[in-house]
Amino acid sequence: MTDDQHARPTARPSAPAGISRRLLLGAAATAALSATAGTAQAAPRTAAARAPRAAGADARALYIGTYSSSGGPGLGLATYDPATGAVTGTGSVAVADPSFLAVGSGDLLYTVNEYENTVSALSTSDGPKVLNSSDTGGSGPCHLTVHAAGGHLLTANYDSGSVAVHALAADGTLGDRTDLVQHTGSGPDPSRQSGPHAHMVLNDLAGSFVLAIDLGTDTIYTSTLDTGTGKLTAVSQAATEPGAGPRHGAFHPSGRYLYVANELGNTLTVCAYDPATGLVTPGASLPTVMPGDTGTERNYPAEAVVSPDGAFLYVSNRGDDSIARFSLDGDGGQPTLLDTVPAGGAYPRHIALAPGGDLLFAANQNSGTVTAFTRDATTGALTSAGAPFAATAAVCVLPR
Repeated sequence: MTDDQHARPTARPSAPAGISRRLLLGAAATAALSATAGTAQAAPRTAAARAPRAAGADARALYIGTYSSSGGPGLGLATYDPATGAVTGTGSVAVADPSFLAVGSGDLLYTVNEYENTVSALSTSDGPKVLNSSDTGGSGPCHLTVHAAGGHLLTANYDSGSVAVHALAADGTLGDRTDLVQHTGSGPDPSRQSGPHAHMVLNDLAGSFVLAIDLGTDTIYTSTLDTGTGKLTAVSQAATEPGAGPRHGAFHPSGRYLYVANELGNTLTVCAYDPATGLVTPGASLPTVMPGDTGTERNYPAEAVVSPDGAFLYVSNRGDDSIARFSLDGDGGQPTLLDTVPAGGAYPRHIALAPGGDLLFAANQNSGTVTAFTRDATTGALTSAGAPFAATAAVCVLPR
């Protein structure tokens, strides 16, 4: 691990026995906050120091997932101004390491509890408050989503390389775990791919298939979910480039292309997708930095999001702390890298578009900040929307 001002790892270290590699990065975030104290040009606003307050009439909710094991508040609560992107903290909820968040029906919110190997259901209309939690049956849950039919929660367990399914009760609380699918295999990178590492699970846009992206096996798995039994049935597997380390993906609104950010390969892979069969066909892989930019050996592409109109694609780069902007052709099959812009913080692990797509938010793990950008709907260009908002060990941001 390097000792520069961001405490940015030049390569992901293997974790000692019993310690997740993700926890090591969480510790790096805490070290980075100390190292950068007093150096920022504008002091970030702090959620934890401000008591909850009534939001303005136009303010919208913003939820921030943090590593509590690295000093974060758990689930950070805030609001944002939909016109300017300005963020105001309103408090926090004591949830253990909610490193990824997912929206349920109504006022429901779901979180992973990464180092407790559990997931939690929360009600946001009262508090928010935790309704209940359940074990995932695996280790290192890092991503989750509600199934398209609404009756089940799907979770990717990174460390154990498995996908868990939980039934959801009518009130949104977690019921029994109905399935646990174990991936097998490995990849060519011995430090990161000695075994399977499920990193994301998502629905296709038609709601017919479930896709699991595995960084450790360089594979995208397609399954169907029986909504009666809560069991997954394998349909097909798609092999990405060996050593690419596929992490997260996003669909084009047409539902016929899936864009996958490759953490180890410094690339974005364009995959054709057949919504009738669930078949994923990986195609070209594109760099996520501009030509000639060789400042980092590994750039750790993390998150991919697509604008609501399908005209632009954004990818966060943790190596050089940037956000890449791609234009998309009519059907989405040919992305073109237009530029990259500074993320406004260190190690942008997650990015998310606000409803409507006028704003983009970035959770910057190693600087402990959330940054906001306005987005030009015509050009897709991002413009910084003011000073960063302080959120220690921020790793996920969810605007409502």
